[in-house]
Parts: sequence; structure tokens; C-alpha cells
Amino acid sequence: MRRNLSAPRAVWRSTDPMRAHDRLPAPLRHWAIQAALPWSATSLLRIWRRALAETGCEAAALNRLRAAEAARLARDATAVWGLAHPPARPPGQSRML
Repeated sequence: MRRNLSAPRAVWRSTDPMRAHDRLPAPLRHWAIQAALPWSATSLLRIWRRALAETGCEAAALNRLRAAEAARLARDATAVWGLAHPPARPPGQSRML
């Protein structure tokens, strides 16, 4: 049985993640550096371009990224810690006893 470990690098990874990150627009790169989650450059660029097309504003695009990250963190918190964990609840909703 042949193992896939001997495959050339180009076969198993066609892109360089660091190069893709370096090609991101400056405001997006700065946001990605401080992000709580390890976003891929492809995901960031997709959200960024869609937000810019809809709003035409970089600040609004960054806010959309913050909202996407907060939603993802809330989903993860619910899955890991349950609904009692503060980030799993919508803002303003108190803990139910």
C-alpha cells in the first residue's frame, strides 16, 4: 500500500497560507492579527469583499468581521460549555436559573 506521505508538496497544498495573508489589504491584515480565531485568508477576504460591495465602507466591513467572529465564538461556547456560559447568550439576556 502506497502512503501519501511521499507526495510532493505541490500535491497536498497548492497555496501558501502566509503569502495569502500577506496579500490581504492592510486594514484586514491588522484585524486578522488581533482576531480571537485563526481565520484563513480566503474566509477573511470573502467576508471583506462582500461587506465592501454592500456598504462601500472599510469600517462597516471590519464591523461585519467582528460580528462574524462573535457569532462563531457564541456557537462554539454553546457547544463546549452550554447555554449557561455568558458568550453563548445574546447580549442583555440574563442567566436562567
